[in-house]
Amino acid sequence: MAIKGGWAGTILRVNLTTREITRESTEKYTYYIGGMGIGYKVMWDEVPAKTHPFSPENRIIFGAGPLTGTGAMCSGRTNITSLLASNPFHGVTDSHMGGHFAVEMKYAGYDAIVIYGKASSPVYLSVDNQDVKLVDASKYWGKGTFETISGITADMGGDGQVAAIGQAGENMVNLSNIRTGVSHSAGGHGGVMGSKNLKAIGVRGTGSVKIAADPLKWHELNKEAFGVVGANNQHVVPSTPQPWAEFHDPASRWTAKNGLYWGAAEYPIETGECPPGLPNKIGYRTMKAIKDLGPAAENYTVRMGGCASCPVRCHSHLYVPELEAYGVSPNVANTCVGFSGPRAVMGSFKIAGKSKAENDVIGRSMGSQIADDYGVWCNYAQMGRDFHWTLDHGYLEKNLPKEEFASLRLDLLEAGDPAFFQDFYRRIAFKEGELATLGEGAYYLAKKWNLPEAYWADDHNKLWTKLGYPVHHSNESNGVVGAVISSMFNRDAQCHTHQNLLGSGLPTPLMQEIAAEKWGVGAIDVPAEYTPANTAKAKFTKWSIVRNVLHDSLTLCNWMWPMTVSPVKERSYRGDTSLESKFFSLATGWNVQEATLDEHAERVFTLHRALTAKQMNSKNLRMDHDQLTGWQFDMDPDKKAFEAGTIKLDRDDYQKALTLFYKEMGWDEKTGVPTRATLEHLQLKDVADELDRLGLLTA
Repeated sequence: MAIKGGWAGTILRVNLTTREITRESTEKYTYYIGGMGIGYKVMWDEVPAKTHPFSPENRIIFGAGPLTGTGAMCSGRTNITSLLASNPFHGVTDSHMGGHFAVEMKYAGYDAIVIYGKASSPVYLSVDNQDVKLVDASKYWGKGTFETISGITADMGGDGQVAAIGQAGENMVNLSNIRTGVSHSAGGHGGVMGSKNLKAIGVRGTGSVKIAADPLKWHELNKEAFGVVGANNQHVVPSTPQPWAEFHDPASRWTAKNGLYWGAAEYPIETGECPPGLPNKIGYRTMKAIKDLGPAAENYTVRMGGCASCPVRCHSHLYVPELEAYGVSPNVANTCVGFSGPRAVMGSFKIAGKSKAENDVIGRSMGSQIADDYGVWCNYAQMGRDFHWTLDHGYLEKNLPKEEFASLRLDLLEAGDPAFFQDFYRRIAFKEGELATLGEGAYYLAKKWNLPEAYWADDHNKLWTKLGYPVHHSNESNGVVGAVISSMFNRDAQCHTHQNLLGSGLPTPLMQEIAAEKWGVGAIDVPAEYTPANTAKAKFTKWSIVRNVLHDSLTLCNWMWPMTVSPVKERSYRGDTSLESKFFSLATGWNVQEATLDEHAERVFTLHRALTAKQMNSKNLRMDHDQLTGWQFDMDPDKKAFEAGTIKLDRDDYQKALTLFYKEMGWDEKTGVPTRATLEHLQLKDVADELDRLGLLTA
């Protein structure tokens, strides 16, 4: 179907080996939507099985969807697709970053940038609208991300956006990231850029993204969306009792209240009450610094920042003057695991003259700054847990040479001195010594250091599968629903669809009522009072994954979308799950209903599953991919699964949940491999034929 609006219309291709730069139409990829979908289609068509992530033949695709750049709410995401070095079978994965990079790429005229080959020496890609060239990056090689981003921004005239790697990516550390702006990063693919001698991509765009609809209709739809959006993670009730609110929940990220300030602003700004109906106050709802760093963070907060087209603003911008004593910039910006990852490394901090609460802000801020500058990815905080598990159980001392172990600054760790981060992250980023094995990921760590079964089976270590990735809204999130979601990807799931609803703050009976309307009775349970697998849970699981994939393809923020619930009592707290299709239809001119757009996303996810079967050479993904480490079934030995107060799973019930989910997806119920009938229904006949040729198509 011809492109009318939404898509920029062009995909940029860069062969680093030959320095050839070409362009192709986006049109052949539109049935895969954009972003993630474009990435998977390129990987299926162009990257052979058994390709190493650091091989020149691997692709890395920076993709955006048809809603990014249109001004649609919360549409500033960049989807990055490639093979993942920390995954033992080098599965296809996505990393994601917010900020303004994808919007700038669209303004320059591109829906995606596909990069392959390897440059003979360090370069960065300069994209200035239609002027695209490779530039010598030798002066930035060996530099951190902060200096690189600011330097290339200046090179390009002082505006534009830059995505860059630090020293960890240059040294092809498996757990390295790509960073853009002051606080946005995508974990896991930094080493792919490093392997290609690609230091950064700088993009400057002065164009626009056209929409097919009447701008007045677009304005009205955006206004409608503003009426159902909540705070960060679509939390729709405040964390404290407020006169306008029927409900409140202390866990909510809707933290705004009277007497809570951005305390380090030039003129301290009170967040105040932000009842629905005041669109200009949406950005005050999420004072996330106090959620990530505790109450003391109020006095360090300058403002809340975020991504293009986002009114919610979930990135805390802090001024932490104590960092200057360590030679670290006091201007800190981050969110969520960016702050919790360093805490997993050190645990607690002790700085003379500071309270315990202030120590936590200072220490975690310093850790986030150093890790981000080196471009080290914490693997959803697993790097810190791996460090402490091996330290506490004697495997660190056993595996490090005696001299190296003695040189570790464990004295700083024991003293709670955040200077420890400077030693720790440097060793990881530069692959200094045996300690750097922590940067290769849990699978390779366990293999090289011969870690025992107890490492995988420790419920406090939180490893989800022996593929080496950790929990990410898994069995604590509605039992088998979160468990199956976390088993479907090739790294931590990064799926927040289910968690946003479950954590919305609304009373469980009300959420159950809303869920029953969409997926059937029994889709949602009382937290830690989980019931066995059923069809409603399987439908909820499928919908959660499909919407996650849809958002990563459109590209919308899955921290905010979908709008399943709302903060508006007059709507009976119902949201509008058709908003994505409404925005898509107005932007592109394709009149697509909600169910049809979901099917487009289902095509994308089914292609992901086919890629996984191809890369694993597996005709039984149930056994080879979807199995857990065991602690999920053995935790809380004094309780049985389904008892109140535990998130413990039952082995047989988990297998039943997989079967029900496979059935909903149209996959072989024994093996979890997509069937030919499903692949052909989703217009993936070529994929079915290739799986059949490889002997992997089981039905």
